[in-house]
Amino acid sequence: MITHKDSIHILIADDDEDDRAFFSDAMMELKMNNKLTLFNDGKDLMEYLAQPDIIMPHILFLDLNMPYKSGFECLKEIRADARFKEVSIAIYSTSSSEKDIEETFIEGANIYIKKPNDFTKLKKVIKEVLNINWQFHSSGLNKETFFFSI
Repeated sequence: MITHKDSIHILIADDDEDDRAFFSDAMMELKMNNKLTLFNDGKDLMEYLAQPDIIMPHILFLDLNMPYKSGFECLKEIRADARFKEVSIAIYSTSSSEKDIEETFIEGANIYIKKPNDFTKLKKVIKEVLNINWQFHSSGLNKETFFFSI
């Protein structure tokens, strides 16, 4: 589990400006020790991750439907690169399609979150996801624990 004295490095890739602002505001209100880096699309995210000297993120919130490079494409590329095997990936999408959930589970995402449309719920989701013991969660990963709901 990540303790609050440790700085949590969080990335979010989402093409929706309102969703990024909503997420950023929720993070600020939670007052957790974190560094949040925002990306407008999958292409910008992958260019950032390709840099050799980046600070590894603890968790990446990844929207599925983005221009230039989709969340699915990013997920596949990230999971194909051994540098990122310790990075937890939370799919963060408006979609709750069984196909999307199944495909992202198979491709190696750690958790699937349907975007809440309520600020209080969003804060609760972020807080709970950031407090997951990822080593334990990932070792016991199954489809029942994969889809996160509040």
